[in-house]
Amino acid sequence: MPGRVSASIVLFNHGPEHVGSLLEILSRDSECVEWIVVDNGGSEEATALASALGGRSLQPGRNLGFGAAHNRALASLTSGAPYHLILNPDIVLQPGVLTELANVMDASPQVGSVMPRVLYPDGSTQYLCKLLPTPLDLILRRFAAGPLRRVFSRQMDRYDMKGFDYSRPVYVPVLSGCFMFTRRSVLDAAGGFDDRFFLYMEDVDLCRRVGAVSRLLFWPNSTITHGYTQGSYRHSRLLHLHIRAAVAYFNKWGWFRDPERRARNLAGLGEVNINPGHPESLPTREQAARR
Repeated sequence: MPGRVSASIVLFNHGPEHVGSLLEILSRDSECVEWIVVDNGGSEEATALASALGGRSLQPGRNLGFGAAHNRALASLTSGAPYHLILNPDIVLQPGVLTELANVMDASPQVGSVMPRVLYPDGSTQYLCKLLPTPLDLILRRFAAGPLRRVFSRQMDRYDMKGFDYSRPVYVPVLSGCFMFTRRSVLDAAGGFDDRFFLYMEDVDLCRRVGAVSRLLFWPNSTITHGYTQGSYRHSRLLHLHIRAAVAYFNKWGWFRDPERRARNLAGLGEVNINPGHPESLPTREQAARR
């Protein structure tokens, strides 16, 4: 069977030492039939390496932002692969992961996007399944500390969906933008990323629109590793971009009155245990291992 996956990576001041191993894995994975890197600036050597390894590189000449750069890559795809992978440069990808996720999507036509279990470099789990955020969720997540964090710990854990077993598949409202394995037809129907989000919140906005026409699945039977730098916690400029993106998101979807957010979040919390007899039941491990 020919490969079923295309992929795109956005670079900004990344050298071959940062992204070389990931590009080499993509170049050797028979499941990935087409992959593109977009240089938002300062990554000329990495894009040259991508071209040498059989990928394609786009150099828009300016920093387009995360979502707009991926949109540029999507517009230039030629393979017609049914699935597209949006991933960060600091992902460590193991052989076989793309095939398993493509098999999961083949067996689950109701799923528009799937994310594997994401680990820190030390092997611990990253809690990247989320609810659709309220303004308070984002304020607490970024600024709560000490006693305030303890007072609101239950709400913060609820937003991070820490109340379910991360070893079991589950449908969730939001998956992380660090690794978005998407059905291309659903991605196109959703309109791709909203270019208004330069950096941050673009993945939440996209998940919201993908979730309006399909399901978002956390699939822990596959694993990847992610560096997870949390740049806005260390750089004031990135914090400014994060706040600006949050304001744009709530201006778009609603700050306090958002019935769709409430309904999606209640559904997500209610599906922490998926009924195997449901007509949209998930594939077994054996189905996910087939090709």
